[in-house]
Amino acid sequence: METAVKSAPVELNVLNDMKTMGHEQIVFCQDEATGLKAIIGIHNTVLGPALGGTRMWHYASDAEALEDVLRLSRGMTYKSAIAGLNLGGGKAVIIGDSRKQKNEALLRRFGKFVDSLGGKYITAEDVGMNTRDMEFIHMETHHVTGLPEYLGGSGDPSPVTAYGVYMGMKASAKFVYGNDSLHGKKIAVQGTGHVGQYLIGHLVNEGAKVYVSDIFEDRIKECTYKFKVEVVDAEAIYDLDIDIYAPCALGGTLNDDTLNRLKCAIVAGGANNQLKNESVHGKRVLEKGIVYAPDFLINSGGIINVYGEIAGYDKQAAMKKAEFIYEVTQEVLKISSEQQISSQVAAMQVAQRRIDAIARINQTL
Repeated sequence: METAVKSAPVELNVLNDMKTMGHEQIVFCQDEATGLKAIIGIHNTVLGPALGGTRMWHYASDAEALEDVLRLSRGMTYKSAIAGLNLGGGKAVIIGDSRKQKNEALLRRFGKFVDSLGGKYITAEDVGMNTRDMEFIHMETHHVTGLPEYLGGSGDPSPVTAYGVYMGMKASAKFVYGNDSLHGKKIAVQGTGHVGQYLIGHLVNEGAKVYVSDIFEDRIKECTYKFKVEVVDAEAIYDLDIDIYAPCALGGTLNDDTLNRLKCAIVAGGANNQLKNESVHGKRVLEKGIVYAPDFLINSGGIINVYGEIAGYDKQAAMKKAEFIYEVTQEVLKISSEQQISSQVAAMQVAQRRIDAIARINQTL
């Protein structure tokens, strides 16, 4: 006679995680007909509606997807705050392979979920998504930015994102070397997607020696066709003797393993959540003497770009506003150096001060 084995109860930590990270709302979305599985995270709406992109990725588990949306949405709060925008922080993830499972029906069903939030969350494109996808989502909701230009949108935000990263990288070079020239600098760009390639364009034009890696061979071929770069193995990029490491793919690449291997003076890239553990690895970066340009600061050009759609888009104005990333990066690195705190903590303090100040104003109304 077989005896049924009772499974141990699984502890649900979602509400605890929300409390710890300061989230207002998490929305779980599923639709059997289209195969949609998604999570929308709304972190903070003190400064305005929560704007942040939708990422489609083949996560190893639902728990991994939840962790990603929690961290990404919180990052958007600080990103908008430090960029001086009247926006809160939010993010969404669609669980699945964007190259195989993405289709019009799935995206429009996701659009209905976004619309059900009544404007509290505004979406945009992120990893695994493009302006055509935003068009499908827009068929079901007006709460979407990053639309194609023929629909009155700003189009692909990647050029402005990359320009902001470039400004942050130059500000970091100024802090380390005394001048912001990248000519002759050895720079490793990890990830040759939209942002990565626009960044590579700026670096090559300035005369930097650029190394690239990517897990997708078609992106590497496209990149080497456009630019004179040296391709390295995806794993070997951490062992290069370089001046600047620019992570422009997924997050978590600053961790116990890579920080033991990296040989660079600066980390400045477009990826979100580069520190695997903010407190642990932010401190490790500081101890190693590496200057780290916080990701949510220098990749804020994307949110600056799509924010322009709300008031009426002007590309030149978006690029001009992205230039201010240079000044703010210098300010953050100065605070980090003077107070001997990680640049991540310094940037979060700058952003939080603005959020707290506006919260006090709102309470007096």
